[in-house]
Amino acid sequence: MKKLLILSCTCALLFTLSCKKKKDNVEEKYVCTSCSQTPEGVAANDNSSKGIYKGVIIGSSGTIKFDIANTSSNSITASMVIDGTKVTLTSTVAWTAGQLYVAPFKGTLNGQEVSVTFSVSASGTGATIVAANIPGHANAIFSIAKETSTALVKCFEGTYQTSTNKKGTFNIIVSTLLKGWTGKAREDGTQSTEDISGTYVNDVLIDASGATIAPINGDEFSGSFKDRSNTTITVKGKRTL
Repeated sequence: MKKLLILSCTCALLFTLSCKKKKDNVEEKYVCTSCSQTPEGVAANDNSSKGIYKGVIIGSSGTIKFDIANTSSNSITASMVIDGTKVTLTSTVAWTAGQLYVAPFKGTLNGQEVSVTFSVSASGTGATIVAANIPGHANAIFSIAKETSTALVKCFEGTYQTSTNKKGTFNIIVSTLLKGWTGKAREDGTQSTEDISGTYVNDVLIDASGATIAPINGDEFSGSFKDRSNTTITVKGKRTL
């Protein structure tokens, strides 16, 4: 009886340890805890140059968010994160109703001045960066989208790798306002940037040719597809804004 009891306890211990090992080996699902889950843009600014604008950066990699008098006429700021370093940007250009808004936003990165000039039409369309000076990131390229009161903008930073062993950055914006996704891709070691875009249906990224790029699972995307030359491209990324 004593031997049977010891054997039973040993089996129970091994079973417990086995279950714990399996549990420990399960990778936790990534969640962007700093990302907003609801739109920050207010309804009164949906068709105005006022509001929230979010975007991705390539060169190296990052995100940027502009607050153009979204909730207060005195709130004209921007927050940029590039290669993991956060930079707060401000502008002295006041917002004026019914006019194109163009303003340089300035801040400091590693003791050096950063300048990013933002432009958007009076109706809030065509948001773009017309000039940028970021020390250490001379070839930074931006992709910007407006967030409305009903359309949350999600920014993902990612990478790609091809079956021919080419690697690069794959940063995208996903928005219902865009009726899909858009972004920038750049091969490592080059200065050439490719515009990328497509539709977004049932949590799946689809490119302009109709090919499935990758499913989005929560705050991550990951998948593989073939381009027109039959090269397999694997992409993956995480939401960071």
